[in-house]
Amino acid sequence: MQGQMWSYILKRVLLMIPTLLGVLTLTFAVVQFVPGGPVEQMMLELKGKGDAGVSGAESSGGGSNYRGRQGIDAERLAEVKALYGFDKPPIERYFMMLKRFAQFDLGQSYYQHQSVWQLVVSKLPVSISIGLWTFFLTYLVSIPLGIAKAVRDGSRFDAVTSTMILVGYAIPGFVLGVLLLVIFGGGSFLQIFPLRGLTSDNWSDLSLMGKVMDYLWHLVLPITASVLGSFAVVTMLTKNSFLEEIRKQYVLTARAKGLTEKQVLWKHVFRNALLPLVTGFPAAFIGAFFTGSLLIETLFSLDGLGLLSYESVMRRDYPVVFGTLYLFTLIGLFTKLISDLCYVYVDPRIQFGAGGGS
Repeated sequence: MQGQMWSYILKRVLLMIPTLLGVLTLTFAVVQFVPGGPVEQMMLELKGKGDAGVSGAESSGGGSNYRGRQGIDAERLAEVKALYGFDKPPIERYFMMLKRFAQFDLGQSYYQHQSVWQLVVSKLPVSISIGLWTFFLTYLVSIPLGIAKAVRDGSRFDAVTSTMILVGYAIPGFVLGVLLLVIFGGGSFLQIFPLRGLTSDNWSDLSLMGKVMDYLWHLVLPITASVLGSFAVVTMLTKNSFLEEIRKQYVLTARAKGLTEKQVLWKHVFRNALLPLVTGFPAAFIGAFFTGSLLIETLFSLDGLGLLSYESVMRRDYPVVFGTLYLFTLIGLFTKLISDLCYVYVDPRIQFGAGGGS
């Protein structure tokens, strides 16, 4: 069993290499045909058009006839190309990128004068705050609620809670965020919660407890807007998983032996019913560190990974685009591997096979 596990892990790690190469190669090839790249944007700025010309840059064609290059002498154009590394042919730039990534060097941002690593680390506190609180609140509420719904399947409690969570799921997080700001953020009614940021301007002057409370107070509205739609999926998954197990033959046998409903639920049903949730737990937990909601971050003026990704794409900041793509894809692949290993650990009946992950 031990040998099978290590053989499986090695095989999965080796398969990550072509997957990573495929993602990076496809994205790199697409980027070559996207107009309005960093060279064109710099040329527009040199001509005094600045950001006003970027929108036009995005709608016009690329290549050497790109209109952002018109009116600029060839020497200046060559300098700008060399600045961003576009003086080299695409295939050479591609292999240079792969060489850097093999050394975990994600490169330097074109516009923010920082390494991609520094940018990701600087944005993590916001994304971690939103992601982890959303993750913990979702599981702390949804799993007990899903179990209670399964035990009371068909009751009024089940119907009322299903209606509530489905209504919450139907409301987009951005719309809910706007509504919360209007009602509780001083929009038109009450001014209870702060409008932006994770901390107040005087945060450094507060006591330790004051800093904690200020941080939590700033999180109330964005976390509420983020978490409400997540309840439905986990709750219904938990309920359906428990219902499926409750209806199996071994549960009827346990009841026939005289076990109480509580003993049947916690000693027999609980472990098997939680399998789908446990296998998704690593992905959800790790994803909490590296997922950002662009709309939520924009609405509440939070500078996180979601906003970084959006701005890097819009500004054609290719080192940030490719660096974060490489990093997040690698994390996603390892997280999937950990999920498969958790599946086997939780359910020993599952064996490592030559053709599957579990």
